[in-house]
This record gives sequence, C-alpha cells and structure tokens, in this order.
Amino acid sequence: MDKEIVKNNGELTPEVTKSLMQDLRQIIDQARCHVAATANYALTTMYWHIGERINREILGNERAEYGKQIVSQVATQLQTEYGKKGFELRNIWRMMQFAQTFPDFQIVSPLVSKLSWTHFLIVMSLKDELQREFYLTMAAVERWSKRTLQSKIDGMLYERTAISGKPEEFIKKELSTLRDDNVITPDLVFKSPYFLEFTGLKNVYSEKSLEDCLLVHLEQFIIELGSGFCFVARQKRMVIDGEDYHLDLLFYHRQLHRLIAIDLKKGRFRAEYKGQMELYLRWLEKYEMEPGEEPPLGLLLCTEGGEEQIELLQLDKSGIKVAQYLTELPPRHVLMNQIHKALESAKNRFDNSIIDDDSED
Repeated sequence: MDKEIVKNNGELTPEVTKSLMQDLRQIIDQARCHVAATANYALTTMYWHIGERINREILGNERAEYGKQIVSQVATQLQTEYGKKGFELRNIWRMMQFAQTFPDFQIVSPLVSKLSWTHFLIVMSLKDELQREFYLTMAAVERWSKRTLQSKIDGMLYERTAISGKPEEFIKKELSTLRDDNVITPDLVFKSPYFLEFTGLKNVYSEKSLEDCLLVHLEQFIIELGSGFCFVARQKRMVIDGEDYHLDLLFYHRQLHRLIAIDLKKGRFRAEYKGQMELYLRWLEKYEMEPGEEPPLGLLLCTEGGEEQIELLQLDKSGIKVAQYLTELPPRHVLMNQIHKALESAKNRFDNSIIDDDSED
C-alpha cells in the first residue's frame, strides 16, 4: 500500500512535511546565495568603475589640491543622491585605490564573482603585487572566508609556500593556470617551515612523540598542511625483500591526485634520508597507486634543513620535498627574518639550477 500523504483531517503527514520543507529551504537558500553573489559582483564592479573614473579625472589635472577637492565634492554629492552608506569619503578613496592597485579589470573581473569587497580591502594592504595575486587567487579557488584570508596573510603563507622562491614569470604562470584551468601544482601545495606549535612540544621530544601529537591534533595538522590533504594511514607497513619498513604518515592530495608520503625527522636533514624516501615512493607507486593517479610525492619534515645537501641531491627531480617544522614559534620579527633568508636561498638555488641546466646544453 502506498504511503499516506494526507491525514484524514486534510493535514500533511509529518514525513511529507519534513521532505517538503527540506526542498523548500534548499530552493530558498540557493536563491539567496545567488542573489547575494550577484549583488556582491555588481557592488564590487561598481566600486572599481567609480574609482577608475575619478582617477582619470584627477590625472587630467596636475594640481594635488584639485584631487582632494573633487573627491570631497563627489562623496558629498553621491551621499546626497544615494545615501551615506557605501559612499563615505573614506570609501571613495578606497575605490580609487582599488582601481589603481588593479588597473586591469580583466584580471579583477573573474575574482569579483567569488570574493567580497572586504577580501580586496584586506589584500590591498599588501605592497607586493605577486603577494596580492597569490592571496586573491588562493582565496577564490579555495573559497576562503575574510577571516581565513587574514589568517593566511598573518601566517606568511605566501613567503612559506614553495612557489615564492621561483622567478616572477613562473609564479604568474602557475597562478594563471590555477585560476583558468583549476590545476594546482606541488609548488603551490608544499611550504616551509610548517608551524606545528599546536603540538605543545618543547625542547626534548622524540619523533614518536611528534607523530603521536600530530595525530591527536590531526585536524589542526591538516589545516596547516593545506587544502586537499586527506589522511590515509600512520606507520604504513611495507614489506621489501622480507623486511618490514614503516612510513610515518601517508596522506592523499585530492587536487594533485597523488599519495603524499611524510616522514618525520628530529634534527638536521641527512643525505641518507633521500634513499629511504625513494624506496617508500617506489613501493607506493608499485603497490598503492590507483589508475589515473600521479606518482606519489615525498615530504621530509626536519627540524633543520641542509641547503647544500638538498641542492646537490636534486631532490625535486626525485619527487621529494624537504621542509623545516617549528614546534615553538620565535618572536614574529625573528621568524620573518628566518623566512626571508630561506626565501632568498631558495631563489638562489633556483637560479643556480637554471645556470647548470644551460651549461649542460
């Protein structure tokens, strides 16, 4: 017998009411999201065009005082005709800065549909053009909230991401590919150092203690690793030539379509770690890689790097990344100096590798 839809008194049954209301809520919520996104696109686009038009007017007159006068007059006139909200003098200046910071609307346009006006205001405080492009692209692709965007900037994500050590044209190309084709590369995924202060470990601790703490705080560890990481296993057992080997942590990255092998090392990077990780990667490639996936990548997390060894071993060609991790964060100015020095070293290594490749040709 068919399930009753209406009771004898004409009322809908609780099951039907629940199903109906779920569908109606979904329809309303989707419509509201569409309206909000459309309104946000129109508002931010309008702000850019207002700023661009005022900038053109001011550029036509060389007197600085003229600029101040016209902006004040425009703000007053717009508030009289359209109300104060959104057209305050301070916001008019922001519109002008917006158009000046991003003079090519063709670059701004695809981002406007995914980001709010506040996202752009946060990023406009950055002086470096590549940093602005990086954060806007990542915020749009990974759908960061305003709070998440600010947190990523405060945590110096760009400076820590591997791509920041590459030439400007290379960075622009990678970001463009991510925006246009939604294809992310390992250089946009891996970073150094990783901030693991949430483990609470200080001074003396073992690799086992670090592994245990990371699993206890797995959610925070995955957040620090970045979007797309999925936990697969700990102490992944591999039997090779009758001997047992164990990989500390195994993850899968959804966008890279690869297994990511992570080994934790207490102390400075050593050359023998390369051979061990290569063995893990080849085993994973042979026994764990699924059809359609890319070959696995390795991440060696060490308390200290070994820049010259890493350069000589050419680990990138083996699919291995080496990164530093910090369980205690130093004062911000010290941390910034450390990261900037590491960034300069990475750029120098990249330049040297280009020179070596050219000399071989």
